[in-house]
Formats: sequence, C-alpha cells, structure tokens
Amino acid sequence: MTSQKTDNTFKSNDNKVESVILPLPPLNLTDKVDMEIYARFMRHLRYVANSRMEVKVISAIQFTADMMDLQDAQVARILLDLGLLAPRLSFPNEFLEFADNARTRSTTEYGSAGQALQDLYAHWDAIGEDKFVSFKREYKIMDEAVTTNLL
Repeated sequence: MTSQKTDNTFKSNDNKVESVILPLPPLNLTDKVDMEIYARFMRHLRYVANSRMEVKVISAIQFTADMMDLQDAQVARILLDLGLLAPRLSFPNEFLEFADNARTRSTTEYGSAGQALQDLYAHWDAIGEDKFVSFKREYKIMDEAVTTNLL
C-alpha cells in the first residue's frame, strides 16, 4: 500500500476508492433493534470464511436477517441508514429492486431515494458499477401457454 503525506495528513493510494465502507453504530442508543442488527452484522462479518469483502457483507446481511426473523431487504436498508456502502453484489435482490425503483423516480415523488440511497448511488458510480443495470432487469411475463391451459 503506497502512502504519501499531503497537508499534514496521510493518504493511501489516492486513485482507489474503497469498495466497502462499513456502517457505524446508531447514535440513538434507545433504538434497540438498529443496535442489535448492527451488532449481529459486525460480529458475523468477522467469521465469514471468504476473502472477498462483498461476499462477507451479503452473508452477514442474510445471517442477521435469519437470526432476527426479518427480511434481507429490511436489514440491508437499516445498515444503509447506518452508513454501509458496498457494491451491488453485496446487497440482496429485493433491496436492489427497491433501490432501482427509487432511482427512477423524481426526488419529489413518494418512494424516491433518500439521502442514504443517493450516497449509495454516488458510491456505485465512484467504484464503476454499471449505471444502467436497473434497466437490464428481467421482468416475469405470463406465457401464452400458461393462460390458455387453465383448467
């Protein structure tokens, strides 16, 4: 890792953006659910036996959701609000559908992206994620054979 000293601060390899930025604990300690999600996520993140951080994040999200009997997308949304920034590979499919739908809406519409989602979009753009991936989604359609063979 190369580092250089500029303006009395050390910077590490200026041309590389970190692909995963982990969340911070919630500021409001009375919110027990957010703190429990954060604690379980961070605890499990250390034990995932994989060298890729993206895989560790998705595994920790799924583990936390299973342990707390919540949906994966809900856990991902709470961690996003706590500051988690990661590539698209690190998030569950339901959350990506929500994020893609929010991105296509205007900022004044209901269901549009909040500040945390806008920060995630900026992070995805900075690390080089495909900007048009939300338009490449496959949508399930009914086949003619399904509709004609009804009993």
